[in-house]
Amino acid sequence: MKRRDFLGVLGGAAAAWPAAALGQQGERIRRIGVLMDAPQDARSRPRLAAFVQGLMDLGWSEGRDIRIDVRWGAISIETGRSLAVELLALDAEVVLSSGSPATAAMRQASAKTPVVFALVTDPVGAGFIDSLARPGGHLTGFTLFEYSIAGKWLEMLKEIAPNIRRVAVLRDVSVAAGTGQFGAIQAVAPSFAVELRPLGVNDAEEIERALSAFGPGPNDGMIVTASPLAALYRERIISLATRHRLPSVFAYRHFVAAGGLVAYGPDLTDPFRRAASYVGRILRGEKPTDLPVQAPTTYELAINMRTAKALGLTVPPTLLARADEVIE
Repeated sequence: MKRRDFLGVLGGAAAAWPAAALGQQGERIRRIGVLMDAPQDARSRPRLAAFVQGLMDLGWSEGRDIRIDVRWGAISIETGRSLAVELLALDAEVVLSSGSPATAAMRQASAKTPVVFALVTDPVGAGFIDSLARPGGHLTGFTLFEYSIAGKWLEMLKEIAPNIRRVAVLRDVSVAAGTGQFGAIQAVAPSFAVELRPLGVNDAEEIERALSAFGPGPNDGMIVTASPLAALYRERIISLATRHRLPSVFAYRHFVAAGGLVAYGPDLTDPFRRAASYVGRILRGEKPTDLPVQAPTTYELAINMRTAKALGLTVPPTLLARADEVIE
């Protein structure tokens, strides 16, 4: 199947192929389930495409020896649970799960079906695995990022806005990973002579109230930690940063594409390509417990020059030289 044909398939609610196309007579078709935490959109479809391309690069072929069933929108454990049951009812031999809610839903739905996860921040803390080196059960996969990266966010904020003395750290209180991210920022804050103000929120209204209570001034900035809440209310957060003239750093490049100032974080597509190798190895008989959980290997720095200009900031040439994407 050509790549453009596959992308056309993604327009439906699930990626599946007609029974007539599923392999030559006598061949065994291996069933792969995919549980995505996001709805189908311009950001999530390339992740699935990267996974399928990764399988093709390893010699697997849709319609010849594998069939992939996809369910979208497992944004919570509750919504994910019924979708997980659907995939298991389709006899999925191994499931790729995207994000912590989808992974938790799969873990609850089955105690034995192998699961390869992607974009999970803290799989040990979430109880998915025993350790990164020896997962110890039927789950393994690829973490979202290492907490130490959060310290880089403060470093970049000070580099692009050196006069900043006070920094709001916006984090989702319902996500345990927010504590780890804040801790990494705290660890480096003294070296940058800044005062941190944690803003714990769990909905859109609290975001606005928290920023108003922070009382942004001319020497203030903001770090938005990685969380589903931040992704969901991305445009509102960026609008508030613009209104309050707050230089802000985000975890992912799509925030910069939407008008944010700076983002530094992992490539969110690469783990899906890498996950294909683990899915293939499991289909060939290896056990998840023997496949160590891996950290990201590719990070991206994105800068929005229009936003910098609107804030009256001059981006240092050294920072521009390191950028993977610059929006003029």
